[in-house]
Amino acid sequence: MTVKLGVPSKGRLMEKTFEWFAKRGVHLSRTGSDREYAGEVSGVDCVSLVLLSAGEMPRELAAGRIHLGVTGTDLVHEKLPRWEQQVEPVAEMGFGHADLILAVPQGWVDVDLTEDLDAVAAVFRARHGFRLRIATKYHRLVRDFLRDAGVADYALVDSQGATEGTVANETAEAIADITSSGETLRANHLKVLSDGLILASQATLWRSRVAEVSDADRQILRGLLERLR
Repeated sequence: MTVKLGVPSKGRLMEKTFEWFAKRGVHLSRTGSDREYAGEVSGVDCVSLVLLSAGEMPRELAAGRIHLGVTGTDLVHEKLPRWEQQVEPVAEMGFGHADLILAVPQGWVDVDLTEDLDAVAAVFRARHGFRLRIATKYHRLVRDFLRDAGVADYALVDSQGATEGTVANETAEAIADITSSGETLRANHLKVLSDGLILASQATLWRSRVAEVSDADRQILRGLLERLR
């Protein structure tokens, strides 16, 4: 008879999550050292704390191993096909804001919209003999966005870090990545397409639709969510 709550295990995201819950009378804390992924909950009964990386949270929610979890919109949409069937958003938390965007070199003065990118991609392949490369770790979201925009002649290049540098390093011609201030993009001489916002993301509290709940658990969840909403 315990509801499992997953929260980010470290860093600014963990701190902001703890603050958000504390404002609603639910106090979360780590126990032990920073290397130990253990914690506790006070201010509400029968809720246990599970510390996970933000990237692990969608998987644990979709598997039903936790009832509630805090992670970014971008990670849920990217990692969970048909995410609406597996999880539901409970509350947007007002921090961790970041945009998933499509960006190209600033020197591409004739490319401002995704339809311009489509034209450039066709020319690029004819000239170089291979498809225009877009570096990203958000393959599902980028593929869906480009399909809806009518862009087809491209190849996604996996990039798990320093994505903005791939254009300068000549391993990609464009990028799709998360940005908050845009400073790193500008430093790497990249610009966001005018219609290149793929997804606006922020930290969100999610509920698993598939986690098993007893009648007692359901009552605990109901009471907790009433306090948090």
